[in-house]
Amino acid sequence: MTKTGNNEIYSTEEKALCLSGKGVTKVFGSGDKKCIAVNNVNFKFHEGEFVSIVGESGSGKTTLSKILLGLLNPTDGEIFFKGEPRDISSIKKRKEYWKGTQAIFQDPFSSFNIFNKIDTVLLDCLKMRGVKRSDKQEQVRLMTEACNFVNLKFAELTNKYPFELSGGQMQRLMIARIFLLKPKILIADEPTSMIDACSRATILDMLLKLREEIGMTIIFITHDIGLAYYISDSVYIMEHGKIVESGLADEVILNPKAAYTKRLINDVPKIHEAWDLDTV
Repeated sequence: MTKTGNNEIYSTEEKALCLSGKGVTKVFGSGDKKCIAVNNVNFKFHEGEFVSIVGESGSGKTTLSKILLGLLNPTDGEIFFKGEPRDISSIKKRKEYWKGTQAIFQDPFSSFNIFNKIDTVLLDCLKMRGVKRSDKQEQVRLMTEACNFVNLKFAELTNKYPFELSGGQMQRLMIARIFLLKPKILIADEPTSMIDACSRATILDMLLKLREEIGMTIIFITHDIGLAYYISDSVYIMEHGKIVESGLADEVILNPKAAYTKRLINDVPKIHEAWDLDTV
């Protein structure tokens, strides 16, 4: 058991596995130019769990997130979805997988097609949910509800393009998409790194509310180990493509065993003591 960001107690003992992997490896290039981005990684993510994958730039966490999303195929190893080997071998099967597995990316400015209006972005989500195009009233109701959830007003967004919004508004719009799609698994790759601290707290609160409402599993990719401790049930620490430590957040952060985990914790600046820059 461990605490979450809202101080609730969470246990994986009673939760079913939704996504897991065994020996997952991703190799780019060959010969002298070979790069092992993900190296023999094992993981187990449970339903309704908030998991953080923590590591510095180049640790392999983003490559792993793309494998989880199905954007990259592993070189070796196997991914299991709901206890069965994941099959995304065809476009149809991949689309079906994406109905239940969605992502929020780090850069909101490159996450939208600049030629599509906000209405189109949200209507595409409703189409995936099976809402009929002819039911205009229901479409507007659902889009308004999704925008309200992220503190945006649909009436002020309609007929606008994403680039007309601020970075924080675009991040919120991405969460509005998730609210409409209601996936069982959300992969959030550094979704708060490009926004201010106030907006960051708001967006994290929205993600936690989504988890409470629909029992969504959130896989949070971050370099911020302090943030991971605050919001996570479980934490996986990645270094050079390998998982060097994993477990409940309290166990990993308060009693770290791997030297890399200890360094990440020591690198978090503390106001009440002098900063140690020797490891920088």
